[in-house]
Amino acid sequence: SNNNKRSSATKRVIVSSLTPLLAPTSHHSVTNTLGELTLASASSDSETGGASPPPRKKYRASVAEGAGGLGANGAGQGQDSELSCLNNSAQNGESSSAGEAHTNVNGLSTTNNGNSVSNNDGIPAPAASNNTVSSDANSVKKKKRLSQSEEDVIRLIGQHLHDLGLNQTVDLLMQESGCRLEHPSATKFRNHVVEGEWDKAESDLNELKALMHSPSAIVVSPTRMKFLLLQQKYLEYLEDAKVLEALQVLRAELTPLKYNTERIHILSGYLMCSHAEDLRAKAEWEGKGTASRTKLLDKLQTYLPPSVMLPPRRLQTLLRQAVELQRERCLYHNTKLDSGLDSVSLLLDHACSRKQFPCYTQQVLTEHCNEVWFCKFSNDGTKLATGSKDTTVIVWHVNTSHQLKLMKTLEGHAYGVSYLAWSPDDTYLIACGPDDCSELWLWNVQTGELRTKMSQSHEDSLTSVAWNPDGKRFVTGGQRGQFYQCDLDGNLLDSWEGVRVQCLWCLGDTRTVLASDTHQRIRGYNFEDLTDRNIVQEDHPIMSFTVSKNGRLALLNVATQGVHLWDLHDRVLVRKYQGVTQGFYTIHSCFGGHNEDFIASGSEDHKVYIWHRRSELPIAELTGHSRTVNCVSWNPVVPGLLASASDDGTVRIWGPAPFPDVQDAEGLSECCSMDS
Repeated sequence: SNNNKRSSATKRVIVSSLTPLLAPTSHHSVTNTLGELTLASASSDSETGGASPPPRKKYRASVAEGAGGLGANGAGQGQDSELSCLNNSAQNGESSSAGEAHTNVNGLSTTNNGNSVSNNDGIPAPAASNNTVSSDANSVKKKKRLSQSEEDVIRLIGQHLHDLGLNQTVDLLMQESGCRLEHPSATKFRNHVVEGEWDKAESDLNELKALMHSPSAIVVSPTRMKFLLLQQKYLEYLEDAKVLEALQVLRAELTPLKYNTERIHILSGYLMCSHAEDLRAKAEWEGKGTASRTKLLDKLQTYLPPSVMLPPRRLQTLLRQAVELQRERCLYHNTKLDSGLDSVSLLLDHACSRKQFPCYTQQVLTEHCNEVWFCKFSNDGTKLATGSKDTTVIVWHVNTSHQLKLMKTLEGHAYGVSYLAWSPDDTYLIACGPDDCSELWLWNVQTGELRTKMSQSHEDSLTSVAWNPDGKRFVTGGQRGQFYQCDLDGNLLDSWEGVRVQCLWCLGDTRTVLASDTHQRIRGYNFEDLTDRNIVQEDHPIMSFTVSKNGRLALLNVATQGVHLWDLHDRVLVRKYQGVTQGFYTIHSCFGGHNEDFIASGSEDHKVYIWHRRSELPIAELTGHSRTVNCVSWNPVVPGLLASASDDGTVRIWGPAPFPDVQDAEGLSECCSMDS
């Protein structure tokens, strides 16, 4: 037992003696020393009778394996490899117990991670220190280089926090991230502008010139920036009643720039202002102080590359753009776009429910006793006119709750009413008949009196009409070759012979009239210089068309093809809308919704189709009519109100769901996404 204890102690001495040997030394000396230690251990074993305990053999074998084993080069090379591995471990700040071999020496156990060391009593021994490794990891974390996008985000956040006055937070953020909010020269420039130190700001501007030649700069104009600085300096001198100093700035600093001479003349006129209030009013200037200087700084920032100084309120700009883009991509967004961020939540994506969209029948008007061929809301959205084969025009009043009530019935249209047109001020309403009708009726809507009944010839066919924007003239025509311009009393002002008109529209320039004819085209006619030009050419008959408020887009119902959208300025076909059934019936479609983002059309399959202007597939198919839907009209003031007229003798008024829990199944087919 005593011998075993001495043997165990000797082995502990051997292990502890390895520590000084791990210091850098020559290869051969380390090998020899290890050999001596081994021999000493062997001689110690011989004192116990030459019997070697099994654990020692296991220890030697495992050391040999950990060093790569005894190969063709012999045991000496294996020992060299073992010491080399231990030496590398020591140099890396790790304990020798971190070797790959698992060793067990008389109950002394080490693991290959170097984290657990225990003796045969089960008491944990001190673990190898990981402080060095941990500190190295932290150092790596701190030295991790941020990507360009990450730096940009940090700078945007920093700018926003700075605008909120959280300057200490900004300093901490920049210090911890290693980023820079803006170039030091830009910071100095900002401070001097805010403090009104114009000479120093001008000197700073000279330093910034070198930075303004960066490829990232969008617009570079040092002269413009200097002009803005001197203009502020000049105005502040005037407000302080320092006329001589202001005059010196004007003559010796502003004028030599030779920039914006017209503006310099205006500035010189401010010398005549009698008091500060007069100066601020004429110059449209906030006056000397933080407000005007901050506004000046916002202008100056736009001329500096973003690497030097971020554009003002850049984060808010990006968020606002994101909100606007989501609204534009929303299929059912049909309200006024609020450019501010206070009215929306940035925590959720924008989404409108189709329950807020005019997809649900609110009223069914049944006062007509025959097919209803046309319907049209007034320009102010307070009235709806409907024309029928029953020879009547009914004018409906739209109340504040968007319910329609019968207002007037205009009778006497012997051939029926197939087209209606409101005057620009909604005072008058013109009614036209079908192809074999040579008469036109001009009604005073307020009084219900017929002002004019026009008929140039019994051979005429007056089937379409359009008001001139001045409200004093209108044009009318038909498929028998008549094309007239008349005044409110029906007197003929001009005529264009040989044009077989299918549909008419007057553009906002008050000179040009668009007319679709039997040659499957739309041409522009100028009654002042009597010129015409081709604008749209289709391959099939154009049954009807309408034009957007800005005069840029035209919506055509083309026989056997459906609804086509044309750009009148570029004279190109923009989009063909799918789903609608269009034969040779005259069906009238319309623009509608807020900003005219939507398109609606009747169809021969008894449905009303609605598309988003940018989507070829319908987003809604409204069912309820039992025969062809001839015409649709979208209220120009109330984006959630739509009317449709049908051969079933009814007019349907469509609006949002009356209650939030209304199911979509009734009167509304499945909608398609814009992406599809």
